[in-house]
Amino acid sequence: MTSTLYTHDHAAPALPLSLILLLATGAGLGAASLYYSQPMLALLLAEFKSTPAAIGLVPTLTTLGYALGIGLLAPLGDRYDRRRIILGKAAALVLALLLAASAPSVAVLAVASLAIGLAATLAQDIVPAAATLAPEAQRGKTVGTVMTGLLLGILLSRVVAGVVAEQLGWRSMFVAAALSIALLGIAVWRRLPRFAPTTQLPYLALLGSLATLWKRHGALRRAALAQGLISIGFSAFWSTLAIMLHAAPFNLGSGAAGAFGLAGAAGALAAPLAGRLADSKGPEVVTRLGAALVAAAFVAMAAGPDQLWLVALGAVVFDLGAQATLIAHQTLIYSIEPAARSRLNAVLFIGMFSGMASGAWLGSVVLARAGWQGVCVMAAVAGVAALVVRMWPAKKLAPCAA
Repeated sequence: MTSTLYTHDHAAPALPLSLILLLATGAGLGAASLYYSQPMLALLLAEFKSTPAAIGLVPTLTTLGYALGIGLLAPLGDRYDRRRIILGKAAALVLALLLAASAPSVAVLAVASLAIGLAATLAQDIVPAAATLAPEAQRGKTVGTVMTGLLLGILLSRVVAGVVAEQLGWRSMFVAAALSIALLGIAVWRRLPRFAPTTQLPYLALLGSLATLWKRHGALRRAALAQGLISIGFSAFWSTLAIMLHAAPFNLGSGAAGAFGLAGAAGALAAPLAGRLADSKGPEVVTRLGAALVAAAFVAMAAGPDQLWLVALGAVVFDLGAQATLIAHQTLIYSIEPAARSRLNAVLFIGMFSGMASGAWLGSVVLARAGWQGVCVMAAVAGVAALVVRMWPAKKLAPCAA
């Protein structure tokens, strides 16, 4: 199958289920690499005898690396064969994860975290690949399935990391992650076809076209800004949860922090429902509903910061809102310019993961100064701001001046 060359307008045959599952698994494993460290932060804090602010650099740099990788590397999917890009990033990700596993200091772990974020953008090459491979009649369903895999990878990664770190140590988790990506690379090499580029723009011009798309499309700007604001609260919650649970009055270990991923998995499983709702009611309605759910969940958690059941319920609600909004935003932007899907996707996710990087940093700072309740208040404000962006009249977002 790897000898097949797929083009942008290729009349794609129906995809076998095994290939769809491979793409979904690949997107999930790639995205999961970003989040393994989060439930292990308390263990890292103890081993390196560092400060919460210094340990907070680990998830911050991982997410920042992902945002940089989306901006600098993901647009290459429109210019070169996506199969080769995915394989190259998989090899780099294996090396970065092994560096993290052997890190002798927080500084080395921080460097490895940045590299993990850069290479984990292979997940953002897999989603456009799925859209290209799928026939027109099954494209939405196929992309939805792959996105479900990606979202489940994000959320369940915390469960796996929490359990493995508690039983075998945090270094073992990074080794296991490297092995999973190595196996993924072998499967991709055997099963994934080659892809023809959709543009011949030189690299710098390709990057410059991101700014052109941003200026040209108000819908893209609003989607990136709103998703970025939602991601601030999302990342602040998950980046500080393990430290909060480890302290009084809960005094729980990393396994408990990871288990919260099971609560958040409801949001990922609801992604296909969000897609169908966007088709029937319009994606604009779904973005507003999702932002409102995020804001409401954090307001409730801020009102009862010492109630563990409320924190768990809040995780379900805000994950549902965040993922529904993401699916609706993708539905909006993919209809703008089909030949530029990798770049449109890059702009959206630059906004999203810049918000996540900011949230990881702000979360650790606010936790140190204002406690867990302060983190929830900050996240609630970000959710309300996202809702305001989505409620803003579209006519106010005319194309920017060149």
